[in-house]
Amino acid sequence: MTTGSLRGAVTRLGGALLLLVLVGTAAPLTSQVTGAGQVVSRPGQGRQPEFPAPVITEYRPRSTLVVPTHLVPRAKFPVVDLHGHPPRLISPEVVNRVGAAMDSLNLQVMVNASGSSGERLTQQLTAIKGSRYANRFVVFTTLGLRDVGPGSGARIASQLEADVKAGAAGVGEIMKSFGLSNRKADGTRLQLDDPELAPVWETAARLKIPVFIHVGDPAEFFEPLDFQNERWLELSLFPDRRYQDRTRFPSFEELMGERDRLFARHPNTIWVIAHLGWHAQDLARLGKLLDRFPNLYSEVGAVLYDLGRQPRTARAFMIKYQDRILFGKDSFQPDEYPSYWRVFETEDEYFDYYRGYHAFWKLYGLGLPDAVLKKLYHANAVKIIPGLSRVGFPE
Repeated sequence: MTTGSLRGAVTRLGGALLLLVLVGTAAPLTSQVTGAGQVVSRPGQGRQPEFPAPVITEYRPRSTLVVPTHLVPRAKFPVVDLHGHPPRLISPEVVNRVGAAMDSLNLQVMVNASGSSGERLTQQLTAIKGSRYANRFVVFTTLGLRDVGPGSGARIASQLEADVKAGAAGVGEIMKSFGLSNRKADGTRLQLDDPELAPVWETAARLKIPVFIHVGDPAEFFEPLDFQNERWLELSLFPDRRYQDRTRFPSFEELMGERDRLFARHPNTIWVIAHLGWHAQDLARLGKLLDRFPNLYSEVGAVLYDLGRQPRTARAFMIKYQDRILFGKDSFQPDEYPSYWRVFETEDEYFDYYRGYHAFWKLYGLGLPDAVLKKLYHANAVKIIPGLSRVGFPE
């Protein structure tokens, strides 16, 4: 080796040793504190705002983005809202008011998922028959799932059969208290897969009616309420949506396990899980669930904020599972429906969701094909809800 090459090798070795010393003495990246407005720490940074910082409910920056905008006040195809919660349909006048609002949105049929049974059920069915919208509403029945004990399953199944005979077209919405807080006669929590209720689910299977079930709430509602929780604002506004206390509530995964065992034990029952099963932020997980249970469907009520922030993934999912997903809105606020039409029908970018406490992020359109829209909006509902009028739907 020549003197020059030896000197170069020593220089390179010295530089490498110096680099190792610097890396070894530097604070690990995980221990660095990010400054205000930063995602990753940078040397010499860490500035703080010169002016008082706004609280989270005050910060509403105006977007300067200029992109095409396509507002969609009316759905492209007639819609069945599987997850309807209209005002109590106790008179033809109430039904007519709701029906007029439906007309403006192209809602062809609303399923009243605020389930009712016995006399309340017949009262609503009578009001619908006496209205101008007799073929535009479907009513589901409810189940008495409190104080369940020996013999309760047979009793509830008998009432279900009577309600279906009276005109109910399905079960639900079975509310989240089933699994979360309902107690049995002995004081223990009523689990979703309790074998006492098997006669109810088998009766629904025999009658070929859908069972619309809301299990739990978003996974973040069960997680610590800290500034890393992306639902912090909503949880801070609504104390009754906090399920972190394991002495009172099961964990999210415990509920999902009970739900999946329930579906597995009753493969002939038509199940519809509300809110995309609270897996809209993890569509791969929901896809595996749909693959596992061919008798399972779901609906998009109150999870638009998750679909609209992942337009490519959500579009691919909606196309792949186009025969299994139904339209549902949840609360009946007519001015909110057009946000759904815009997400599903357009390719618009970076627009607001209708409730700031659900999502502080923006939405993007999925631009679903017409064939998929028709299944989402009505064809899948027509397929699983017995007696649903076909009038008003395209062939």
